[in-house]
This record gives sequence, structure tokens and C-alpha cells, in this order.
Amino acid sequence: MRINLTSVLVDDQDKALRFYTEVLGFQKKTEVPVGEHRWLTVVSPDDPDGTELLLEPDAHPAAKPFKQALVDDGIPYTSFAVDDVQAEFERLRGLGVTFTQQPVAMGPVTTAVLDDTCGNLIQIAQHHG
Repeated sequence: MRINLTSVLVDDQDKALRFYTEVLGFQKKTEVPVGEHRWLTVVSPDDPDGTELLLEPDAHPAAKPFKQALVDDGIPYTSFAVDDVQAEFERLRGLGVTFTQQPVAMGPVTTAVLDDTCGNLIQIAQHHG
């Protein structure tokens, strides 16, 4: 068994697509109309056939309170692996990305937490050794 799809709840699919592709560097994989929304996925350009991230509309009534509770408590919705957290932090900060946690070393991992502009906190993580 393996993970082939995961999702992040977003408040605006167009805004999310711009942020996740133009800022974070993912590439669009799938875009299929589904009623008033789209089945919209992105992937890592390093692994275009790997795990897809669904930019899922947060239209369900439970989604917005759930997302807000996580943000209020400073809890990231998900985590993305990077090779160098400090370099990625500097690159993204240079693009205007807001971070709620600057890079912090925690044993075998260094993490930072960013605001994805779509209602989520996202962790970036570098595993050492």
C-alpha cells in the first residue's frame, strides 16, 4: 500500500494554484471541472508521477472552523520535505511568504512553518542524516 493522493483544503482554488505552483514550485498535474469547483492537483517537479496534492475547496461547513482551529493553535495542516530549510525559508521569504515559525532545529529535523495564503499553515521540514 502507498499514498498516491493527499489534499489541502483551500479557500480559493485559483489563488491556491498560483501559490502552490508559482511560489512553492509545484507543477499542475490534473485539472478537471467538477460542478462549481475542479479536481485540481499539483505534484513535485522532481517526481511528476509521485504523490499528488489535491487543492480541495473548503466548501464543507466543517472545513473552515477546522482550518481556523489549527491556525489558532499554530498547527500545520501538512508538511513538505525540503533539502535545506534555511535556504527555502530565505527563498520564500524573498517572495513575500509569511512564516509563523522561522527555521528551528529539533534533533534529526529542522522545520519552519508558513502561511499558504489559502487558510492553512504548512510546515517545511529537512531531515538530517
